[in-house]
Amino acid sequence: MKRRTLLASAALAATLGTAAFAQDPTKACFVYVGPIGDGGWTYQHHQGALAVKEEFGDAVEIAWQESVPEGADAERVMTQMALSGCDIIFTTSFGYMDATNAVAAKFPDIKFEHATGYKREHPNVSSYNARFYEGRAVVGHIAGSMTKTNKIGYLASFPIPEVVMGINAYYLHAQKVNPDVELVVTWVYTWFDPAKEADAARAMIDQGVDVITAHTDSTAPLAEAAKEGGAVIGFGQASDMAPFATNDDGTPGPRVTSIIDEWSPYYVKRVKAVIDGTWEQIDSWSGMPEGEVVMGEMTDVIPENVRQEAQGMIDAITGGTYHPFTGPINKADGSAWLADGEVASDGDLLSMDFYIEGIDAEIPN
Repeated sequence: MKRRTLLASAALAATLGTAAFAQDPTKACFVYVGPIGDGGWTYQHHQGALAVKEEFGDAVEIAWQESVPEGADAERVMTQMALSGCDIIFTTSFGYMDATNAVAAKFPDIKFEHATGYKREHPNVSSYNARFYEGRAVVGHIAGSMTKTNKIGYLASFPIPEVVMGINAYYLHAQKVNPDVELVVTWVYTWFDPAKEADAARAMIDQGVDVITAHTDSTAPLAEAAKEGGAVIGFGQASDMAPFATNDDGTPGPRVTSIIDEWSPYYVKRVKAVIDGTWEQIDSWSGMPEGEVVMGEMTDVIPENVRQEAQGMIDAITGGTYHPFTGPINKADGSAWLADGEVASDGDLLSMDFYIEGIDAEIPN
């Protein structure tokens, strides 16, 4: 009898020990502003989510909601995610900023990470961004070097500092290599609307623009450029958009390189911090040196000397020897902004609300 009691006690202890060491998987959740099949911004964020799953396997569960409008719908989705057991929620669009902080206040034990914003009103909210302007500088150099009409276009989403910064970096480096270049800016007030993006690209092409870069999320601008039989080129935005490097008939396509947002390392690092219990509030803004902004393969449509120059700029930015916003640079009204050799501060960049000298356009309110 005594022996059976000891055996039962040992079995119970073993069961309790197993239960104590068993852990539910960490749940990482993602809120997307567009569909994961957009081929651009949301697609690339989802690749980062899949990298988390690949890294941690059964130790992590991932969940996501796509095509969530910025505003009340976003707050509702985040609340539902919090109630569903998410341990960390990544909200992947600038317009989610207020909703992220509002929901975080109600769920202090859940970690929230907001992409491209600046508000961290609660200790469980971090923000993260990428230095997209580094890639804009590179494609600006290519655009200024390759335009035949001396008219290049920028398809802009919303007049926030991130987009204004990109416009300035693009034009600045196009103008450095081609002082006669003219920039056409078209605002579409959307992150993802293929029809609107296509119409805007077509309008620019009809104005004589032969190089287009987009700060929106779909492949529609490249599809529109492809109709021009090689007369118009463009760049992949947020993801590689490599299918547009070659047309269906095997001829070169409009996509000559791309600015790739590589979120995987950040997502893996932040989920690991939740698993380890080391997560802390941060504000992250990384770029080429950290591998968060990556340039896609440059095609042979770009002349060899221009490819070499672009690669030299990539190497210099990556190595920390060149900053795309290095003076002398004036504002569009002619007033001085950066003196010769002066580098823009992060604060100036993150609050940028002006065009640089040479851009003949208005920033809408």
